[in-house]
Amino acid sequence: MSARELEQRYEIRVRGRLSEAVAESFDPLDARVAASETVLSGPVRDQAGLYGLLDRVQELGLELLAVRRL
Repeated sequence: MSARELEQRYEIRVRGRLSEAVAESFDPLDARVAASETVLSGPVRDQAGLYGLLDRVQELGLELLAVRRL
């Protein structure tokens, strides 16, 4: 299996609308606004990668609403 096949897709929801610059810092995740929250979704290589994304959410002072594996 290739590394790409091992990646899981996740959805991370945070309260509010992220600026373009902040949303881009979550590359390669896609960002879209849904009501009063931003939904980040895309491939995550492994659990360490997921924890890295969640650390970034915390470092930026964002309110985490949900994390879901797709």
